[in-house]
Amino acid sequence: MGAPRSACAVATLLCCLLSVVIAQSVKVQDEVTGYLGQDVTLPCNFAKTSSAVKVSQVTWVKEARGRKQNVAVYHPELGPSYPMERDRGRIRFRTQSLEDATLIIGPLNMTDEGTYTCEFATYPLGNEDGITNLIILAKPTNTAKAQEEKAGNIELPVAVCTSANGKPPARITWQSGLHGNHSSSEVTNPDGTVTVTSHYKMVPTKEANGQRISCLIEHKTQTQSLPVVLSILYPPKVTIEGYDNNWYLSRKEAMLKCSANGNPAPIQFTWSTASGPLPKSVEVQGNHLLVRNVDASMNTTFICQATNRVGQVTAEQVVFVRDKPNIDRAGTTGGIIGGLIAAIVAVAVVVTGILICRQQQKNRMDREEDLEGPPAYKPPPPCQLSEETEPEAPRYHELPTLEEREATGEAGPSLDDEYLDQINPIYDALSFAATEDEAALTPMATDKAFVMSRAMYV
Repeated sequence: MGAPRSACAVATLLCCLLSVVIAQSVKVQDEVTGYLGQDVTLPCNFAKTSSAVKVSQVTWVKEARGRKQNVAVYHPELGPSYPMERDRGRIRFRTQSLEDATLIIGPLNMTDEGTYTCEFATYPLGNEDGITNLIILAKPTNTAKAQEEKAGNIELPVAVCTSANGKPPARITWQSGLHGNHSSSEVTNPDGTVTVTSHYKMVPTKEANGQRISCLIEHKTQTQSLPVVLSILYPPKVTIEGYDNNWYLSRKEAMLKCSANGNPAPIQFTWSTASGPLPKSVEVQGNHLLVRNVDASMNTTFICQATNRVGQVTAEQVVFVRDKPNIDRAGTTGGIIGGLIAAIVAVAVVVTGILICRQQQKNRMDREEDLEGPPAYKPPPPCQLSEETEPEAPRYHELPTLEEREATGEAGPSLDDEYLDQINPIYDALSFAATEDEAALTPMATDKAFVMSRAMYV
């Protein structure tokens, strides 16, 4: 009976241990990325599911270039230990625990990159471990600038772009509308970082001076675009301005100006004449030549020489001094001014005509709109006579004829005021009083000087 019970107990113990082994695990990250000069954290935790498993020690091992080194050890009684002397102060446990062995490294060096193994010494199962690959990135320092070159016919580098101390190496390209190309090179530094240099090449011309191109730097940590303004050196281009072909004797305040365009800008201007030194009545003010009083000595060729660090260039201006002012030139100038004034007046007349036409058109349209609509004037209603108002007597009435009067025995009308008053009230308006002389000459005349015939009322 004892043997079977012993066998059952052993089997039960083995099953428990097997389940514990399956359940045990070391939790780490397969890959961790750190940045040069900063701190990095390597997580490591031991998950224990049974109190039967005991952890006695934690160890971090680094493997680089086929060589393994212990970098950190923790013992519950002896405390933490960091075997590598040069790493003292840069490597430490986050907590002093047998279950949490998270390691902190920093500031990082490029030599810290490698494979790290976190090991737990357990009883009775032995060592349990997890592996983390530490990758270190170095953010590069990027710069771009123009390289001064003289204008010529040979292809030369006119700009350089550098991505220094980066890891992994950066990729450099150029963005330009010019006809150029580029080439890049890499240099590995002692600390493991890489410096990439790219040159932009083209045939330098003065037209390319001041043109803008861009250097595009692509890196795992960032992407950056740096502008570059090209600087192509060329000698000055010189011209003399200010001569109006109207220099005459005793003219005041004439001036010549020496204009020069070059890269770099001209820093020195020298005036002279084809016949020797400058006349005494002129004054040099930098690139200006001031003539206080024009005389016969100005009848010469003036020379201006502009200088920059690329070269010297001269320009000439022939001056002819007249006895009297150039009237033809003045007339030409007056004609130009008169033409401008006439053009302005013509434009004003045209604009005025257009405005008047538009106003008339607008007024005509307004009148048409008024005709189409209802009348603005509303006539008053007709007057109605009230019942109490007596009808107006007729202004005149028909008188009986002579036959009618004889039949009725009535006497015929006389040409006196009573008869005329009976004809029509309009008689009063068409008659006037007779004067005293007219009454004396015509005893039969009445006080009315005008007698209307009855025929006018027929």
